[in-house]
Amino acid sequence: MKGKTAMLIFAMVLALAGCAQEPAPPAEPSQTPTPAQTTPTPTPTPDVVTTASIVADADAFKKAISGTGTWIICTIKDMEINEELVLEGEFHDKNDPTKDLKRKIALYAQDADHNVTARYTLAAPKLTVKSPNARIQGGTFKGDVYVSAKNFELVDATVDGNLYFTGDDAKSTFKMDDKSKVTGKQELKK
Repeated sequence: MKGKTAMLIFAMVLALAGCAQEPAPPAEPSQTPTPAQTTPTPTPTPDVVTTASIVADADAFKKAISGTGTWIICTIKDMEINEELVLEGEFHDKNDPTKDLKRKIALYAQDADHNVTARYTLAAPKLTVKSPNARIQGGTFKGDVYVSAKNFELVDATVDGNLYFTGDDAKSTFKMDDKSKVTGKQELKK
């Protein structure tokens, strides 16, 4: 019986040894490429800002309407500025040189679908418009507006004051939609 037991154990060891998993081949060295060393590319400084200037105070507004400001100036509340303002400089629509010259004072807020959600009043004794193709849109300017540039527009806006044109070209190219109004005079004043 000892012989049969020994034989049975021997047979089981052989059977188990034959069913054992073969050893895996040795792993090859990793072929992962080493990332190349790169020198960071400096971010170019833009010549002009392409976004709207969102303004909430007099200093920001005056900077935005200056000759070094932005093509669109958006107020986010009613503002009173107790000094004369000058909108000057030539800016392209969205600062794209392939587009027309354009300048906008946006006295309103809008939702994602471009529906006007709020209108604001900007009060100042005088606003002189020297930027061509400028417009006041969506709210009220309280004070007198002097236009020296061609193609000034009022779009869904009110001038609560007088609108003076300093030259024939400024007057003859002025446009106002049917939603806009001027409460005072509209005249040539050289």
